[in-house]
Amino acid sequence: MRRYTILLDRDPVDGTYTVTVPALSGIVTQGRDLEDAIVMARDAIRGHVNGLLKDGLPVPDEGEPPQVLTLDVDVAA
Repeated sequence: MRRYTILLDRDPVDGTYTVTVPALSGIVTQGRDLEDAIVMARDAIRGHVNGLLKDGLPVPDEGEPPQVLTLDVDVAA
């Protein structure tokens, strides 16, 4: 079993989520809601990793998880 961090970006208009996986560049998937997005992410990761293994390519390990910070920044109006 492998562990990967996923980033979930919620669309404020329709409430869907776009998912990316920092350690596995090229994976982008979506879900109707948070639960669906997580299911889609697992499926995308599984497919990507299985494809790499099938092709004899190395499978990236995540290493240290990415850090995420939220910053407040004053900007001129």
